[in-house]
Amino acid sequence: MILPFLHNDTGTAVALFLLLVTTVSHSTLAFRPLSHSSSLHVRLGRFLSVPSAQFHPFVLHEKKAGDGKIGSGGTGFGASSAPRVKKGTTKKSTVTTKKARDRSKPKGLAGLFREAQMNAFPYTGTMRPGKQSPTRVVPHSVTEGDLKGKEIIFPSYAKDGKPKNPAPGLPWVIEVKSNEEIEKMKAAGRAAREVLDIAGRAVKVGITTDGIDRIVHEESIKRGAYPSPLNYHGFPKSCCTSVNEIICHGIPDDRPLANGDIVNIDITVFLDGYHGDCSEMFVVGDIIDPNHRRLLQVTYDCWVESLNFVRPGRAYKDIGGIIEDHVVKHGFSTVRNFCGHGIGSVFHTNPNILHYKNSEPNGVMAPGHTFTIEPMICERSARSVNWPDDWTAATSDGGRTAQFEHTLLVTEDGVIPLTGKLPTSPVQFWEEESTVQKGIWLGTGSSVVS
Repeated sequence: MILPFLHNDTGTAVALFLLLVTTVSHSTLAFRPLSHSSSLHVRLGRFLSVPSAQFHPFVLHEKKAGDGKIGSGGTGFGASSAPRVKKGTTKKSTVTTKKARDRSKPKGLAGLFREAQMNAFPYTGTMRPGKQSPTRVVPHSVTEGDLKGKEIIFPSYAKDGKPKNPAPGLPWVIEVKSNEEIEKMKAAGRAAREVLDIAGRAVKVGITTDGIDRIVHEESIKRGAYPSPLNYHGFPKSCCTSVNEIICHGIPDDRPLANGDIVNIDITVFLDGYHGDCSEMFVVGDIIDPNHRRLLQVTYDCWVESLNFVRPGRAYKDIGGIIEDHVVKHGFSTVRNFCGHGIGSVFHTNPNILHYKNSEPNGVMAPGHTFTIEPMICERSARSVNWPDDWTAATSDGGRTAQFEHTLLVTEDGVIPLTGKLPTSPVQFWEEESTVQKGIWLGTGSSVVS
């Protein structure tokens, strides 16, 4: 009963042996919570996941109905309770190491185990994992263009995949950025936006998500930035590409995008010691299902409504209710086990931004706070299942999902997006047809932070 595709005693013995080998060879073995799977196959597949040996704790434990509490969370692209890091603790490196590449692509018996697990996994929608290209290398410095020779600063996890951050602080204790830090975050945010716009323009029928990742990787380096997802807790690529039923953390691979697909591209860059994080949806080709079109519009509108709420003195917990109220009245649902996060010199820190009604003591907004709002909205169920790669989160029923994200700065009189669109940025139909605010959202406040 350990693996559903093994139906005899010999197969069971082999599975137990492979699990033992995997356990011995990965001394830091830890398993993800199983609360989001009702299928025995999914439970077994997730329990036996080889890369769980690295334990990427980016998923918040499932919230029990009516208890108003969240379990322990951790660092990750879509959720975080990671603490702030002390200033000046960035680290330089030359490449993503062979050790990191080996963790993302296990060899020998572990590799065979992974392949068998991926083949047996009960995928919920149309998406399947494709072949991944080798992990891309980041050089010491910019190798071409106007910034040629500029040193690239690497985050602390670049070499071994482990962020070097102190233990989390109280959830309502939030770093106030200095004017100097804000200027650096503005630069990182603009770089992230430029890279996202370029990646978005490349979206077309036939391009692979690995091709998009290559563009993101190269464009980040041209700007003197390190692509933040690369080797973060062992993540093997430079961006996340989440297609159709993939909620978040999709790993770029060789699957070509098809007419009618919808894809979220999630970009973060680490520029001169600070992260800028944003994501946007893109429609592939010239065909889109009317309900998927409505999903994109509702997701964008609930996001903008929550952005407009931000100003000094307001509680972070109230963001979630705005989002949930908006999507529920349109018949959609909001994902509960991933959240937005504080950001700065650390990829993920306080506050956690929950995208549903909650009573969490996550603090009060104040000038100088920087964080993301990034709701993930589903056309049907918002429950998720995790692929055996231990990163890709998909809807449990195969329904499609959408997401938008900005890095935000609270100012004296409102909020501005540090990853805001530029005059050259493409305008999407949901911006032109929004019932909340037509046109590109540029914030509600001035850039003044005393």
